Amino acid sequence: MRRYSQRNNLTTLSEINVTPLLDLAFVLLIIFMITTPLLESSMSLVIPSSGENNPPVNSSQVQTISIDRSETIKLNDQVVDAESLSARLAEVKQKNPDIAVVIRPDRDLPVQKLVTLMDALQRAQIMKVGIATKAEAK
Repeated sequence: MRRYSQRNNLTTLSEINVTPLLDLAFVLLIIFMITTPLLESSMSLVIPSSGENNPPVNSSQVQTISIDRSETIKLNDQVVDAESLSARLAEVKQKNPDIAVVIRPDRDLPVQKLVTLMDALQRAQIMKVGIATKAEAK
C-alpha cells in the first residue's frame, strides 16, 4: 500500500478542464442572443435635417428617366441607348442648368443598373436627382 505522505515525484496537471469553459461560453452566448435584439429595437435615432429649404422645382425643369427590367431606358418617353444617354443629359443640362431628374426604375431591376444610370447623371453634372417610389398597399 502506498502512502501519500511519502510521495517523491510530483506530477503536474497538464490538461484543462473544458467543461466549465464551455458552460461559460454557452451562458454568454445566450445572454448576447437575448440582449442584442433588445438593443437594436430600442435604438433612438435623430434624423438629420437640412438648415436650408430647397427652392421649389419648376415642373418644366424636371426630366424623367425610366428604366424597365429589360433595361430599356427612356428619357421623357423617348427610347435612348445607354451609350448616348450621357450625351443627351449633357445637352439638356447645357440648355437648362437648374434641371432636375426623376428616375423611375422597375421594381425588379438589378441595383447595379440603377447605379450605372446614376453614374451617367453624375458625368453630366446633374445634381438634383430623385427616385420615384410608390407606397405599398396594406
